[in-house]
Amino acid sequence: MNRTLMTIATRLPLVTALALGLAAPLTAQADALEQQLADLQDFQIIAHRGASGHAPEHTWPAYEQAREMGADYLELDLHMSADGELMVIHDTTLERTTDGEGKVSEHPLEALKALDAGAWFNEANPERAQEAYNGAQLLTLDEVIDRYGTDVRYYIETKSPENYPELQRALVETLEAEGLVDSGSVVIQSFSRDSLQQVQALNADIPLVQLVWYSPAEDGEGLTEWTGVTPAPAKITDADFQAIAEYAVGVGPNVVYDGEDVIDAGFVEQAHANGLLVHPYTINEPEQMQRLLDWGVDGMFTNFPDRLSELVE
Repeated sequence: MNRTLMTIATRLPLVTALALGLAAPLTAQADALEQQLADLQDFQIIAHRGASGHAPEHTWPAYEQAREMGADYLELDLHMSADGELMVIHDTTLERTTDGEGKVSEHPLEALKALDAGAWFNEANPERAQEAYNGAQLLTLDEVIDRYGTDVRYYIETKSPENYPELQRALVETLEAEGLVDSGSVVIQSFSRDSLQQVQALNADIPLVQLVWYSPAEDGEGLTEWTGVTPAPAKITDADFQAIAEYAVGVGPNVVYDGEDVIDAGFVEQAHANGLLVHPYTINEPEQMQRLLDWGVDGMFTNFPDRLSELVE
């Protein structure tokens, strides 16, 4: 019995379910969760901030285009506003992707919704600019869920969770209330092992993915992982992967740093041997996509889901 079914069985024994007349809903929930885990065994196209190569990241145009391009998951990054709203934005600060200033957490929802989150894209990408992108708003998690419900699957990252101690609980409570856990509609990812383990403690049915970032060590001796969750790829043992598998279904690594590979096909093979999926980020060029497909990865984050769709059709 896998972790999902074990959790369900522990929470509500079948005899109790039958006595309460809940056997059918319980079975439906188990089926949906099982289907999500089964689907994750197939290759997944993860639209990084939506189709963010074509439209302003984390806006309606980016999400709509990602859906049209065949994405399996919409990736969402979360921060919190000053008044506790879960905001869909990648950066801790506003300057790069809006006309605002300062930290997301310093502004209430009303002020954040007044910002232009689209004009910057047109300025940075004149070849893809569209007048309709000007004035695009920042979105809340509630707005995205209200629009798409269970029609899409969400791949949600807890950003800078150390700055928002309440983020994990607020996120899980929202997902549960909207039925997105029981319907097998969400994966949660983070660079923070503590954040993922907090989510696991709140709801063990949510598939989790541990993000990792490999770069040169400060002493110039090999590579290091940003948060220390694993050793350098050349030194990773089965035990290191198994420690991640205790709480996560997969690992999300960067592939290159400054033009040099930091993982290889052996990394993917070893992760698989220890029961972990591998979802590398962020892969935008078809040649790199094909190389990783040849390595046997289980999905990819990309700003251009249309390019990846053409390769995996």
